[in-house]
Amino acid sequence: MEKIEHTTVQTNGINLHVASIGTGPAVLFLHGFPELWYSWRHQMISLSSLGYRAIAPDLRGYGDSDAPPSAESYSSFHIVGDLVGLIDKMGIDKVFLVGHDWGAVIAWHFCLFRPDRVKALVNMSVPFRPRHPIIKPVEGLRALFGDDYYICRFQEPGEAEEDFAGDDIANILKKFYGGRNPSPPCVPREIGFKGLKAPELPFWLSQQDLDYFVEKFKQKGFTGGLNYYRALNLTWELTAAWSGVQVKVPTKFIVGDLDITYHFPGAKEYINGDGFKKDVPFLQDVVVMEGVAHFINQEKPEEVTTHIYDFIKKF
Repeated sequence: MEKIEHTTVQTNGINLHVASIGTGPAVLFLHGFPELWYSWRHQMISLSSLGYRAIAPDLRGYGDSDAPPSAESYSSFHIVGDLVGLIDKMGIDKVFLVGHDWGAVIAWHFCLFRPDRVKALVNMSVPFRPRHPIIKPVEGLRALFGDDYYICRFQEPGEAEEDFAGDDIANILKKFYGGRNPSPPCVPREIGFKGLKAPELPFWLSQQDLDYFVEKFKQKGFTGGLNYYRALNLTWELTAAWSGVQVKVPTKFIVGDLDITYHFPGAKEYINGDGFKKDVPFLQDVVVMEGVAHFINQEKPEEVTTHIYDFIKKF
């Protein structure tokens, strides 16, 4: 870990904190919510030893990167813009892209907007979701799951922050990291996130690891990460011109069978049927890992690293 280098890169009008290690072809890792570059620590060390340059930023709004206050600064165009600017600054023409959770959403959009900058994609947890021509994402989720669905609960600026503030940050993070129930996460307003019972520290996370996450979220707060959810409808509006466009990048997809994303209505049929391949024609491999929950890259670090390496070494 001490060999990982930390730099600040100016890109797209903000400063991004970037962790990197190794030399060779560049692998750009994109984390999810509520996470940091640190979520990729295992893969970064392993792939650097296999001859790759592993690069993992704290995305806009997280950790030691800048966090513009307005949710309108968190569309997929902003985030992809940050990342294209980052690889420009680092003198990199093309990257292998690896995403998880929100990082996967951003990676799909990166490949839609700038496929010329991506050699191949390994995405985890969140499959590609084609843009619905009429229904905005938050309205679609509300119709499916109701107002208590966690993404709907995150929409009102300040509300989730106030709820989280009623609890210890370590407890809040454990509630996200420790979940192994794949049913849709609904949190009644009268109970709130603070009213949920915090599980034990998950087996894949040490106290030292948790302390690092806690320290950074204590400094930064959760607003930056929550703003990605608040910009869902904005991204939908701005991506109208990309309706029906396929992701034409060589792709591998990995998901755990206990992940809430795998149990989303229609997800299993889409991922394992013809739909996914129709939208992502260069999808070469789908891996469903048994008994594995959402934070797959940390829960099964060696297996995930092997899956990444076995795919990107072909290119």
